[in-house]
Amino acid sequence: MSLLVVGLSHRSAPVSVLERAALSADAQGKLLQDTVAAEPATEAAVLATCNRIELYADVDKFHAGVAELSTLLAQHSGVGLDELTPHLYVHYEDRAVHHLFSVACGLDSMVVGEGQILGQIKDSLARAQDLHTAGKLLNDLFQQALRVGKRAHSETGIDRAGQSLVTFGLEQLAAGGAVQDWAAGRRALVIGAGSMSSLAAATLARAGVAEIVVANRTLERAERLALLLAEHHGQRPTGGDASVTVRAVPMDAVRDELTRADVVVSCTGATGLVLTAETVAQAVEGRTGQPAVAHTAHPAGKPGNARVSPSTGADDNCPLDQAAVQPGFSVMGEAAVAGLDAATLEQHAAWVDNGVLDRRERRTPEADAELITALAATVATGARIPERRRPEPPAERPAPFLFLLDLAMPRDIDAAVHRLAGVRLVDIESLAEASVDAPMAADVDQVRRIVSDEVAAFGAAQRAAHITPTVVALRTMAADVVAGEIARLDGRLPDLDERQRGEIRQAVHRVVDKLLHAPTVRVKQLAAEPGGAGYADALRTLFDLDPETVAAVSRAGDSTDTKGRPA
Repeated sequence: MSLLVVGLSHRSAPVSVLERAALSADAQGKLLQDTVAAEPATEAAVLATCNRIELYADVDKFHAGVAELSTLLAQHSGVGLDELTPHLYVHYEDRAVHHLFSVACGLDSMVVGEGQILGQIKDSLARAQDLHTAGKLLNDLFQQALRVGKRAHSETGIDRAGQSLVTFGLEQLAAGGAVQDWAAGRRALVIGAGSMSSLAAATLARAGVAEIVVANRTLERAERLALLLAEHHGQRPTGGDASVTVRAVPMDAVRDELTRADVVVSCTGATGLVLTAETVAQAVEGRTGQPAVAHTAHPAGKPGNARVSPSTGADDNCPLDQAAVQPGFSVMGEAAVAGLDAATLEQHAAWVDNGVLDRRERRTPEADAELITALAATVATGARIPERRRPEPPAERPAPFLFLLDLAMPRDIDAAVHRLAGVRLVDIESLAEASVDAPMAADVDQVRRIVSDEVAAFGAAQRAAHITPTVVALRTMAADVVAGEIARLDGRLPDLDERQRGEIRQAVHRVVDKLLHAPTVRVKQLAAEPGGAGYADALRTLFDLDPETVAAVSRAGDSTDTKGRPA
């Protein structure tokens, strides 16, 4: 059997694909059960986070395993196999081990060095253990990955290179400023009560926000998180003197709380949007008392303001052929209307002034000859050539007063929210773009060396363990031969007393042990080296060992392995 991993992550797939491929807890359980029920696999584990979905399995055939695991991922994610395949990556044997160890150390995270992935790996192993889909290989692999990750964080400064996704997201909201200065005194709304939301709430509390409101579909979980936050960072929900006030509310109170909040962090398991653009626009309007305004780009590439509306845009009913408008000019500027007939000019003027246009009675150019002549004379007198006017300066976007951080996959907050004036939205997609330029510490190279050493050690241990059942079967066979010969000797020499029989028995055992010691020790050393898997087969052939006996020893070893959850 061999280790195989098939998956996709923020490095191989766009956020839109990751969102659609996201697996719920129930879907992950069904995927595990279907994987071990498939012919090529005997063990399975799923590592699903906000920016990766990976299926690990112990398979007996590489190509069949890749095909089966890819198909299962497509079936359970709901993304078609043809669409999913270009974004999938495959790692096999030592490369698969190297990949998981790198993930555990935070080297493959969106924010290099973040330690949150260790908890997610631990949860992944626990789920596979609960469903009995993790056998010896995956238990050994995932527990060793946890140890490697902890070693990397304790022996290097990888923590200085990275941070949690929450911290990185808050830094993006702060737009380069100090998070503590930006967060001080603000009111925060945290939607969700899972591990990511809990981390977000604790991070906000340490940053110095004045109030944290926790909203969750299950109010009891929200209250539990609020109490925990109050105990560690502020006053209890019932009152007290502290710098941070913590409250818990049900999900149906989110609309009201959104009007009061300065910072919103959302990370739920919802399959649909938690906050729509309309909901956020209403909150902005309720807070400012003014209609929400969206910043949009005109076809000419100029920013402008438009009232948020579900059915109309900023340029609806404009009489211009907007596709022909020159880049860099506003559709309200003179350059856009140069060369138009008088009737269209009049309609454009009415549109600019929000007048009512009547397109039923368009006058002919002949009827407007005098108006056109007057326009030409005006241009000549003013010595202005509209086509050469400098473009109007872009409208300044007002400073944000509502900050939204969406850490969910699929997204909780409508991406259209970023167009609202006074609102700043940071989501997984924007974090992925920002992390490309994030500096990495020199300790990353040291962590890579640790990973390489640990992969080699794990591979050697697995190969050595592979030959152990064969060595045990060989020694068992030798012990059976000794026992048979001693019994035959007892029949031929019945006059021997117990002391004599004991001496003979010990002498024969010593001879056999000495004959087997050197070759068995050496074969374990050779088997631990790359390409050493063939030594077990050679040993079975040389000593004519029963394959079923070897398999029985292997099964007995698996049943006695410790399968408790990692500490």
